[in-house]
Amino acid sequence: MNKYKETFGVDISKDVFDVHGSKTGYHQYRNNEAGFRKYLKELPKGSLVVMEATGYYHYRLAQFLYKN
Repeated sequence: MNKYKETFGVDISKDVFDVHGSKTGYHQYRNNEAGFRKYLKELPKGSLVVMEATGYYHYRLAQFLYKN
């Protein structure tokens, strides 16, 4: 039994981040604060977000999600 409502995998680059949800499928967002807010608004409570920590592009999104 999965304790998370949905699981999201994130692939992040300089300009955009691509998200694939286990139930909702694929979406793409801008890699900036407006994109972060849009994603957060669409993110179901109780979800798990995972991303590979390569380079440094993931830091801002990871910190934003952690704080919110």
